[in-house]
Amino acid sequence: MSTSPPTAAPGASPGVSVVICVYTEDRWDDILAAVASVRDQSWPALETLVVVDHNPVLLRRLAKWYGDDGAGASAGVRVLANAGPRGLSAGRNTGVAASSGEVIAFLDDDAVAEREWLRHFALAYADPLVMAVGGRTQPAWESRRRPAWFPEEFDWVVGCTYRGLPPGKVRVRNVLGGNASFRRSAFALAGGFASGIGRDGDRLPLGGEETELCIRLTRAMPEAVLLLDDRSVIHHRVPAARERFRYFRTRAYAEGLSKALVARSVGARSGLASERRYTTRVLPAGVARGLRDALLGRPGGAGRAGAIVAGLAATVGGYAVGSLRARRGGVRYAVAEVPPGAAEPAGGHGPNGPAAGPPEEEAGS
Repeated sequence: MSTSPPTAAPGASPGVSVVICVYTEDRWDDILAAVASVRDQSWPALETLVVVDHNPVLLRRLAKWYGDDGAGASAGVRVLANAGPRGLSAGRNTGVAASSGEVIAFLDDDAVAEREWLRHFALAYADPLVMAVGGRTQPAWESRRRPAWFPEEFDWVVGCTYRGLPPGKVRVRNVLGGNASFRRSAFALAGGFASGIGRDGDRLPLGGEETELCIRLTRAMPEAVLLLDDRSVIHHRVPAARERFRYFRTRAYAEGLSKALVARSVGARSGLASERRYTTRVLPAGVARGLRDALLGRPGGAGRAGAIVAGLAATVGGYAVGSLRARRGGVRYAVAEVPPGAAEPAGGHGPNGPAAGPPEEEAGS
């Protein structure tokens, strides 16, 4: 496949809806910045859907802010309540169901997109076989610089593109959910994001729901093309708490738990294919670089090598525990069916003005 984008006019490529899932008022400024970055795109989004995960106070506040008298009156912003169980997967499914674009893009609530982000997504869909496109996520460290001990090979711990992913515009097994897009028909073919796998607010930082979806998608449509285009760039805020080794270890352990769920859903061969290359090639090379830097007296070399070993051990431990739980039947997850058409907003504001009001909060899973 050619890596040069087609020279199409905006009208020649599919319209894009953007979904931003949110859950806490602590990220208020981040949420507004994320929405503003979508408004500033060179390729305008059809709409921005802000999906609130079972937080009525935040739902009302955002609905007021982006209402007729608020800062987003003409911004094309719709505020919705998560219509499913608590968690990121159900929030994304709510956004997909309520959206109108042929392509749905997802942006983390604590990230900002560069101006050409949507353009590179949209142009890739000129190929009818392209079903998903992901981008490059760069860390924005709260301390202003990467901790000396933090290995680039583990940037996925803070939701960012990690060392070992191929550069340019290339085919991949799966995209990463905080900076990704899918053709609407992908959800009709494969179903929605699986609940019970991904994030649930501030609880244990699980992940992997987009990996599981992408594998289901390519099984349903073997000729499907999934791309990573590193020109679609977002900047993901990394708070100070996530720059510490304690979070690093916890997130790595949670990733192991998540991989066990993915493997249970789609099989270990598919669910761990990319991880085998990562653990046998990328990580050993990272340890070697760290030790070399330590021998040369460069700061952080030994720490990076040690963090890679510790991170891998935590991930393997999480995978072992997750696999045991899955065999005992102690883990539940479900794949949602996503309606093919756009739905009315569950709260906040739709195309025709204010909705009747936020619904009753549903009990979390």
